[in-house]
Amino acid sequence: MGFREVMSRVVEEVSKVIVGQREAIELSLATILAGGHALLEGVPGVAKTTMAKALARALGLEFKRIQFVPDLLPSDVTGTYVLRDGRFEFVKGPVFTEILLVDEINRAPPKTQAALLQAMQEREVTVLGVTHRLPDLFTVIATMNPVEYEGVYPLGEAQVDRFLAKIRMGYPTLDETVEIIDRSWLAEEMPVEPVASREEVAEARRSVRSVYIDRNVKYYIALIVEETRRHPAVRLGASPRGAIALARLASALALIDGRDYVIPDDVKKAAHAALDHRIILTPEARLSGVTPERVVEDVLEKVEPP
Repeated sequence: MGFREVMSRVVEEVSKVIVGQREAIELSLATILAGGHALLEGVPGVAKTTMAKALARALGLEFKRIQFVPDLLPSDVTGTYVLRDGRFEFVKGPVFTEILLVDEINRAPPKTQAALLQAMQEREVTVLGVTHRLPDLFTVIATMNPVEYEGVYPLGEAQVDRFLAKIRMGYPTLDETVEIIDRSWLAEEMPVEPVASREEVAEARRSVRSVYIDRNVKYYIALIVEETRRHPAVRLGASPRGAIALARLASALALIDGRDYVIPDDVKKAAHAALDHRIILTPEARLSGVTPERVVEDVLEKVEPP
């Protein structure tokens, strides 16, 4: 399939400025191709914002950024009507783009978060009773700091569930840190060139829908999701939306790898991004140090692949 070469070029182009986060790059790209939205979680300084910007540029897509702050209003996201020359005219907000980076999504109040999440779900915004359609390739890449709890408005489980994937970006290794220092000036210049076109991205999205998933692999996905609900540390496991997210993300990863069919390894690679944020632990499990990541690992070890 021709998409493998194109998407490989995209990953390599983004890797010019992002060091040691190849899995996060591929999962973010797969989320875009699957038509979903990504939540990037990591401490400040691990290049979440830079990666989103580089991805948009490499894909040749329009990019806008919103810094979420406590006094941000829904109209600052969606847009509003203004009076010009005696008539009201709609001024589009930054949500009218193809790749929208939302920095620190949990810093805005719930009403503003809800306006964004509605746009994510319905791919349209309604202002003063008039509905405006968002671009076909509209994708949100949101960032969140996992360790800061002051001055934030935590996302509810139902809100987090709207993200197709939650992708964690951790600290680099020692050698990677040295390479990051070497490339620090280069990263500021953002030497990323468009290596794909809007048409190719749209075609790749359509192709993800036709990636073949064997019935045995579908059962494998369903068993994984079912097992998250049976785990003794879990109060609420992944819902059917989680199964759909896992299947779609695995299909996009298969396409990136140059295949038109899903294999169990695609499912395993997508499992954490698709399921971790959809698992709610029991209070006892949280107190004992169990994490959703550990639950998914336990499930993957228990469920035999076809």
